[in-house]
Amino acid sequence: EVQLVESGGGLVQAGGSLRLSCAASGFTFDDYVIGWFRRTPGKEREGVSYISSSDGSTYYADSVKGRFTISSDNAKNTVYLKMNSLKPEDTAVYYCAAAPRDFFFATAQAMGPMRAEQFGSWGQGTQVTVSS
Repeated sequence: EVQLVESGGGLVQAGGSLRLSCAASGFTFDDYVIGWFRRTPGKEREGVSYISSSDGSTYYADSVKGRFTISSDNAKNTVYLKMNSLKPEDTAVYYCAAAPRDFFFATAQAMGPMRAEQFGSWGQGTQVTVSS
């Protein structure tokens, strides 16, 4: 069974840092794209970042470029999202999600980057709150 478990959320002051972790099990890590989404009440789900473990390619939303860094530890089947210079507008529930690699890249041009429909497996979410 595919399982994704997020951890690392919490409360931090503006300007601070957090590192989120996504521990994966039940599938071949290298065959998937692992992404981070975030959701705030009243706003649509936003694709934040992804990494393709097979070649290390990454993507960042404009809103987090230069502040967030995604990385993977393939030996541990874990993906990390290091978040620096956090802002109150980063407050959200952050979700880890997995998409089959070949399916993701075959559909990316038609669907656009980081569409939730591309990701079939999701974690439970972890709350990040940034105080002003």
